[in-house]
Amino acid sequence: MNRLTTSWGACELARFPEDPRDTLRAWDAADEYLLRHLHGTDDTPPTGLSGTVAVVGDRWGALVTSLAAHAAGPVTQISDSFLGQQATRVNLARNDVAAGAVRLLTARQEPPKRVDVLLVRVPKSLALLEDQLHRLAPAVHADTVVIGTGMVTEIHTSTLKLFERIIGPTRTSLAAKKARLIFCTPEPGLPRTGSPWPLRYALPSDTGVLAGRTVTNHAGIFCAERLDIGTRFFLRHLPRSRGPERVVDLGCGNGVVGTAVALANPDAAVTFTDESFSAVASAEATFGDNVPSGTAEFVVGDGLSALPDESVDLVLNNPPFHSHRATTDTAARRMFADARRALRSGGELWVVGNRHLGYHVRLKRLFGNCEVVASDPKFVVLKAVRR
Repeated sequence: MNRLTTSWGACELARFPEDPRDTLRAWDAADEYLLRHLHGTDDTPPTGLSGTVAVVGDRWGALVTSLAAHAAGPVTQISDSFLGQQATRVNLARNDVAAGAVRLLTARQEPPKRVDVLLVRVPKSLALLEDQLHRLAPAVHADTVVIGTGMVTEIHTSTLKLFERIIGPTRTSLAAKKARLIFCTPEPGLPRTGSPWPLRYALPSDTGVLAGRTVTNHAGIFCAERLDIGTRFFLRHLPRSRGPERVVDLGCGNGVVGTAVALANPDAAVTFTDESFSAVASAEATFGDNVPSGTAEFVVGDGLSALPDESVDLVLNNPPFHSHRATTDTAARRMFADARRALRSGGELWVVGNRHLGYHVRLKRLFGNCEVVASDPKFVVLKAVRR
C-alpha cells in the first residue's frame, strides 16, 4: 500500500489483491497529472466537477477515490477489470469514502445517459478506447468537459484520431513526468456510427475441432482482431478430455480453448473464468454459437477463487505476463497457485507460454513436477500434475 498525495490531500491506495512482493503502485504519473490539472494550477483554473462525472478506465480506483469527496455531482467509474473494480471498493472504504459516493459500472453495462465531465484513462487497447468512446458519445453534450490522460508511450496519433472522430476536436498538453493530457471539445453534430465491436471471424483450418467455426471478440480482449499465435499453438496440443470431467479455462479470453474442450468432450463440465468482463462476455458468445446445446459456467472473478478446493480435474491456462504496460509474473504466480488448490489429486494444469518466461521452474517448485508436452522456437506447452 502507498500514499498518493494530491492538492486535495492524501489517499492510501493499493492494487487488488494486495501482494507484498508486488512493487507496482496503484497509480502512476498520468493519474497525478490529471488530478493536478483538475484541482487547478497557477496556469489553469480548477475544473468544475458539477453534474455527472464519468471516469473511464480508472485502473485501481486512484482517480475516483481522490475525486469522490470533491465532486458536486454523482461520480461513475466504468471499468472492464474485475480486479480494478475490487481495488476501487477496497480503496474507497480504506479512505472513508461512503459506499454510495461512487457508482461502479462494468464496460458491458449501459453508461450514464448524460455526462458533464468525462475523464478517460487511456487503455492499452485502442479497440477498447474506441468502443468506450462510441458508447459514451451519445451522453456527451457541447458543454461536457472531456479530458484524457496517459503515459507518453500510451498516447499515439491513432489515439487522438479516435477522440477527434468520435467526440470532437482534440489537442494534447505538454508532457510532465512522461505523462500527457488530452483535451477534447465535444462536437454534437458528428455522425454517430455506433461501435464496430464485438468482432466475429472464422477460425483457421489448423485449430482442430474449431476449424472454420466463428469466434466472438468484444473490444479490449487480448488479440481481439485475430487468433493469437500462442493460443493457436495450444489448440493443436490440448489434452484429450474424457467423460464427465470438470474443466476450467482459466483466463479464458474469447473462450476458444474451453469451447474446443466442450466440442471434443460433450460430457465435460466447462467453467470459463477471467477478470475481464468483456472477455467473459466474448467466451459466452463463442461457446453459445458453437455449442448451442451445451451447458457451461461463466465467471468474472479473481482466478479460481469462486471454486472449492480439490473440485477440478483439468485447468487450461495461457497466463498474461503484463499488467497494463508493466511486465510482471504476478498474475501467472497466482493462477498457478490457485490451480493447484482447486485441482483434485491427479488433476492436471496445462499451460502455454513464451519459452523465455521460464514457467517450468515455478511449476516444478509448486507441483513437484513439470512435463514439456510440446514446444517450438517461441512457445512451450507444459503439464503439471497435482499429487
